[in-house]
Amino acid sequence: MPSSEAPSSGLAEKIHLPRTSESEALKKIRHTTSHVMAMAVQKLFPKAQVTIGPWIDNGFYYDFDSPEPFTEKDLKAIKKEMVKIINRKLPVVREEVSREEAEQRIKAINEPYKLEILEGLEAPITIYHLGEHWWDLCAGPHLENTGELKPDAIELESVAGAYWRGDETKAQLQRIYGTAWESPEQLTEYKRRKEEALRRDHRKLGKELGLFIFSDIVGPGLPLWTPKGTLLRFTLEDFLKQEQLKRGYLPVVTPHIARVDLFKTSGHWQKYKEDMFPMMADDEQAEAEEQGFVLKPMNCPFHIQLYKSELRSYRTLPMRLAEFGTVYRYEQSGELGGLTRVRGFTVDDSHLFVTPEQLDAEFLSVVDLILSVFKSLKLQNFKARLSFRDPASDKYMGSDEVWNKAEGAIRRAVETLGMNYFEGIGEAAFYGPKLDFIFQDALDREWQLGTVQVDYNLPERFDLEYVAEDGTRQRPVMIHRAPFGSLERLIGILIEEYAGDFPLWLAPEQVRLLPVSQDQVEFSQNVVNLMRSLGIRAEVDLSGERLGKLIRNAEKEKIPVMAVIGAKEVEANSLSIRTRTNGELGSIPVVEVLDKLKVALANHDNF
Repeated sequence: MPSSEAPSSGLAEKIHLPRTSESEALKKIRHTTSHVMAMAVQKLFPKAQVTIGPWIDNGFYYDFDSPEPFTEKDLKAIKKEMVKIINRKLPVVREEVSREEAEQRIKAINEPYKLEILEGLEAPITIYHLGEHWWDLCAGPHLENTGELKPDAIELESVAGAYWRGDETKAQLQRIYGTAWESPEQLTEYKRRKEEALRRDHRKLGKELGLFIFSDIVGPGLPLWTPKGTLLRFTLEDFLKQEQLKRGYLPVVTPHIARVDLFKTSGHWQKYKEDMFPMMADDEQAEAEEQGFVLKPMNCPFHIQLYKSELRSYRTLPMRLAEFGTVYRYEQSGELGGLTRVRGFTVDDSHLFVTPEQLDAEFLSVVDLILSVFKSLKLQNFKARLSFRDPASDKYMGSDEVWNKAEGAIRRAVETLGMNYFEGIGEAAFYGPKLDFIFQDALDREWQLGTVQVDYNLPERFDLEYVAEDGTRQRPVMIHRAPFGSLERLIGILIEEYAGDFPLWLAPEQVRLLPVSQDQVEFSQNVVNLMRSLGIRAEVDLSGERLGKLIRNAEKEKIPVMAVIGAKEVEANSLSIRTRTNGELGSIPVVEVLDKLKVALANHDNF
C-alpha cells in the first residue's frame, strides 16, 4: 500500500516546511544564522564563551558558557544585534588551516571549549569568518554573506540549560534555540504549527482528560494510568488481541525479570547493557561475576524459551507467540518526554517461528495485519523504511550471509506489495534488519510505529531447531513484529493526532447521560445499566448542575455522545441525542439509540 495523503485535520492549507536535512538551502541559512547569533551574543556579552552550534530539524542552537543567565529580554537584544550584523552584509569566508595554526588562534582568544572541539576534528580543519570580526570552527555549509539572510524569517525561541558534551558531571551551559527559514511566510507557518502542537500536546490533554499522571515520588518516565486511561489502553489491547486470535496467534505471558545469562545468550547484555537497568545481585561476588537478575529490555528471549521448551515439528510451524509485554529501558532523564519516551513501556510483541519456505508468506501476513491496524486507527499518512545495517559498523552480530538473506526477504515483501519505501542504512536492530512504518502526524512530525524484523541470528545463538519433513533437524527463522510498537507512544501520538477527540470506539467514556433534574436520575441510571450490559461505556452526570453547564462539561471532556433526558424523554422512553461529530440529532427511542451504538462500535464508526 503506497503512503497516502494525511486525513483532513481541520488545519489551514499547509506551506511545506522541509527539515534541515532535506534542504541544502536551509542548511546554509541555519549554519550562517547560528554564527550571526553567536557573534551577536559575544558582542553583547563579552565574557560568554562559545561551544557548539549545530543545525537541528527545524532550526539551530548554540551553547554558551556565560557567567550571567540569559533572559527573554536578552533574546530580544541579541536578535536586534543580529539584524545589524545581517544588514552589514558581512562576507562569510571559509579558511582551511593546520591543526597547529587553529590551536594558536584559539589560545589567542582564550576559548578553551574550542580547543577540546579541535581535538575531535579530523583534517581538513576549516574556519568560517564573518567579515574580519568573528570566526568559529565549522564544516559549513554557509551563505556567501550575511545579507542573504532575512531578519523577518528568523526567530530566537528559548533558552535552556545544557551540560558540556551532554555530561552532567561537566560544566552547565546555556543553550539558545533559534529557527531560520527561507521566507517570512515559512516562519509564520512554523509558529502556527508550534501553537497547534501546544494545543494538541498529549501531556496537557492527558491531564485535562484525566488519562494518566506522572509522580515525582514514583519517578520520571513511569506513567501512572487513571481509570479512563486504562480503559483506553484496554480497548486498544483488546482490539489487537482479537485481530491476532483471528490470525492464529497464541497468547503468552512472561516475567518482567530474568537472569543476566539469558540476555548474554541473546546478545542484549553485550550490545545493549548501557540502556538496561542495573543488575540485581545477591552479593558482591555475584555482582563481580555478573550473576544476577535484570529487568527485561526485550520480550524475544522469553518467547524463544517457550519455543525451545519442546522439540517442534515442521507440521506445527509457523508458531506465532504474542504478548503485551512491559519492558524497561534506562533512558537518560533529558531524553524523557511524556508518553513518547518513557522508562517502562508495553510492547504489542509477537515472535513468529517459521521455516525458511514460510518466511515470505508470513512476513506479508504480518504487514497486512499492521496495515489493517493503521486503517482502523485512521492513520493514513505513513511510509515504509527498510532499516538495514551499516556494513561499516561493528555493532551488528551475525554473518554477511544471514544479513543478506534477511534484508532480501524484507525487500521482496515491500516490492510484492508495491509499497512506497526508502532505505535507512544503520537503522537495523543489532540482530536483524527491520521494516519500520514511519507515521507523519497532522503537524508533519514523524513517528515510528509498527515494525517487523527478520532474524536469523537469535535462532542460531539459542540453537533453535525443528524436525523437517525429511526427518533432519533444521533451523527456524524468527519474525519479530509489533503493529503498535510502544503502547504508551501510540497513545501519546493518538491523543495529539485526534487532539484528544477520540473516535467513539476508542473513547474511554462513550456516552454521557445528562438528566435535567433529579426526577430523571433513576431513568438515566436504568439506561446506563442497559448500555453497560451491552459493553457500551456510559455514565450519568449526577453533579446537579444546570443543563447548560452539564453540556459544556461534556464537551470540554470531549464525550462523543451526549443524551439529554427531561420529562418528555422519560415519558417517551427516548433520549435527546447530541454528538460531537454531527451535533443535535433530536429525540430518538432508547432501543434505536442502543442499536445505532452497537452498529457504530462494531464498525469503528461514529454514531
